[in-house]
Amino acid sequence: MEDFVDQPLLKKQYYHENCPGCKVDQAKELEKDVTFRNLFNIWIVVLCSTLPIASLFPYLYFMVKDFHIAETEEDISSYAGYVGSAYMLGRALTSILWGMVADRYGRKPAVIAGIISVVIFNTLFGLCKSFWMAVLMRFALGGLNGLLGPMKAYSSEIFREEYQALGLSTVAAAWGVGLVFGPALGGYLAQPVQKYPNIFLKGSFWDKFPYSLPSFIISAMALVVAISCIWLPIFSLWTVSPRRLDGLNFETNDVGNILVASGIVIIIFQLGIYQSVQKICGPIVLARIAGVLSIPVLQSFPFMTMLSGFTLYISTCSAAILTNLFIEIICTGLFILQNKAVDQHQRGVANGICITTMSACKVIGPTAGGAILTWSQKRMHASFLPGPHVVFFGLNVVEGIALLLTFKPFLTERKSPL
Repeated sequence: MEDFVDQPLLKKQYYHENCPGCKVDQAKELEKDVTFRNLFNIWIVVLCSTLPIASLFPYLYFMVKDFHIAETEEDISSYAGYVGSAYMLGRALTSILWGMVADRYGRKPAVIAGIISVVIFNTLFGLCKSFWMAVLMRFALGGLNGLLGPMKAYSSEIFREEYQALGLSTVAAAWGVGLVFGPALGGYLAQPVQKYPNIFLKGSFWDKFPYSLPSFIISAMALVVAISCIWLPIFSLWTVSPRRLDGLNFETNDVGNILVASGIVIIIFQLGIYQSVQKICGPIVLARIAGVLSIPVLQSFPFMTMLSGFTLYISTCSAAILTNLFIEIICTGLFILQNKAVDQHQRGVANGICITTMSACKVIGPTAGGAILTWSQKRMHASFLPGPHVVFFGLNVVEGIALLLTFKPFLTERKSPL
């Protein structure tokens, strides 16, 4: 990845020899089309950063259960929410700092440090045998994995103006794929002794650490990317909850299958369709459409407990695909607006502020979501919004507020080109 710059990129009228930023600017002037290598660089870095974020959710319920910290089965979701939030708490506290590092010392050091943190702390998380150790490892992973902001800045800088939407769409696509394929890997590979007894023997290392295999696989992928750089929720907890608590009682493999299908659709849409649609509608209008459509889809989830068999599986899969697709459309539009809102030398910090805010919200999300899910499962026969219905209603309230904020005077778009 020799195209990664070691210093902030600034627009120049002339080029200095041995200036990394100048080389990138000059290459943009000479290169009229998008290069596959730049897209691939963005893709693999963002993917390996994103895979560990949500990979634990398909098996987190069972992992927390094995910690024997929850007094009742209903309390498991609350503790799982704390583990899920720890990553985002760490990221919220350090994202601005990583943005400053990227602006001051270049994108490459921030990226390499972030990937190395994935290798170390994601591996250690797979070896955790206690609740508090799991929380600590996730917190450290989030605090030291500060490469998303720099990568968003990099993707808007490496391409000419007319291709910046494609660059940011690639970030969003890799992000979305990581958020669905990470849980898919977790779903397929957690508890391998139970799922693949002919390969992983009872009493072996994999039996002692049943949740280590997905962490090891993701860390190995991150290690490969780190070496190359030298040259260069709620949903899952609800689906695995038992039927008596109005969950779907899915196995981790079932969750993995659904998320793989979501990832394939996201790849096809983000890299093949999004740029053309965005040129017609614009990022704001497209985000609004996705926001409106996501509300009825979200509210349909708790009604799926009335289904069974193949109908249940297809309905859940379709709703999950649509939900994840709408999320990616909204995120990509916001990425575009955000990177156009500031000048080039400020993008690292600006993206750091964005990631801090987003991480803070995601600290609240899993913690509050887990607590609300636990509370909802204790009011299964309430007359108003019984059981998980209240969880998805709450999500739609947040969605409605976010949709309102896309209109003036809350949101304005910078018109002048950078």
